[in-house]
Parts: sequence; C-alpha cells; structure tokens
Amino acid sequence: MMSAFSTAPASTICLLAALGILRLWYALPLITSVSLVCAATRHEDMNAILIHALRFAIWVVVFMAIVLGVIQFLSWLQ
Repeated sequence: MMSAFSTAPASTICLLAALGILRLWYALPLITSVSLVCAATRHEDMNAILIHALRFAIWVVVFMAIVLGVIQFLSWLQ
C-alpha cells in the first residue's frame, strides 16, 4: 500500500487526504437515520424518540472517535 504512494506526487497525496476528510460528511445522515430508527423502535412518543436518538448518536460518534484513536495509535506504532 505504501509503495503506491511513494511514487505519487505530493499534490496527489494531499488531494486524497482532502477527499478523505470530505467523506466524513457521509457519516452524518447515516448516524442520524440509524439513531432515529433505533429510537423509534423503542418508543412511541416523539419527545422520547428524539431524546433517545440524540443519546444514541452521541454514543455512536464517541465510539467511532475511540476506534479512530486506536487505529491512529496503532499506525503511529509502526
């Protein structure tokens, strides 16, 4: 994997890094929809659904951040 990037110009690597950051925006509707569906299967009241969806979305984001931190730490060790 690294050999493919060693021959690529620096501008290509920067472009790929910038596109990687833009891909994070795809997580927003995915987290929102999963949180709302999960909350709606457990509650019938709209206020309870929204509160549960918000708590679940925060839980998902924190879990993803922890996994990202572990992956970054492991890549730093190499």
